[in-house]
Amino acid sequence: MKTRMTKPAAIAPAPASKAASKAASKPRPARGIAKLWQLRLYVTGQSGKSRMAFTNLKTVCETHLKGRYSITVIDLLKEPGLAKGDQILAIPTVIRKLPKPVRIIIGTLSDLDHLLVGLDLRPADQPEPRP
Repeated sequence: MKTRMTKPAAIAPAPASKAASKAASKPRPARGIAKLWQLRLYVTGQSGKSRMAFTNLKTVCETHLKGRYSITVIDLLKEPGLAKGDQILAIPTVIRKLPKPVRIIIGTLSDLDHLLVGLDLRPADQPEPRP
């Protein structure tokens, strides 16, 4: 199972100060928001945990990164050699390649707070708003 989803990028406005304008000739993305979030999800086949991890990751991406993410699903039963490059020790594992720094989250991704903090979509001390 290998899925690749690419969505258009979103860029924040350029800084307003003169010093910042001289230092940066192009608009800079806001903290935590990149042109495109690149995520890799390592799974083993179509197991329940693998499907749950993909569903949870996709739901969070659609809610918080709509139009700005790409998920590559790597099935280690079909491509076991790919585990070595990212040093995968447990599965399912999601790796945020971009924006930097690289972040790694292990498990089914069912704990929303843990997933949001792990992907750096929300600071650890800020609770998720409840409807």
